[in-house]
Amino acid sequence: MKIWAKILKHHKIINEAVREFPARPSDAEGWNSILTELAKPLDLARPVLLNKHVTELARFNRTIFTQADFIESVSFDRFEIEIFPEKKKDKKVEYIYGDD
Repeated sequence: MKIWAKILKHHKIINEAVREFPARPSDAEGWNSILTELAKPLDLARPVLLNKHVTELARFNRTIFTQADFIESVSFDRFEIEIFPEKKKDKKVEYIYGDD
């Protein structure tokens, strides 16, 4: 699973990072560790993860953190994370002809 994390100020991306993770978590605890890993390359404190964010990730594959979701003051408008859709693997079909 690939996740795109971006920091926006005045509707413009000022910083971004793409990270790959082995599996998609289903609970807030799993997403907390992913948020920590996404925040490191952006030099960002980890935002507070609410049930709203976990639900949005499950339903829409993206969520937005505003300034109110950070304990420290931040100099941007929002922090977004978006899950890239996974490519479907091509299924190989074997054709068998005759009784060889």
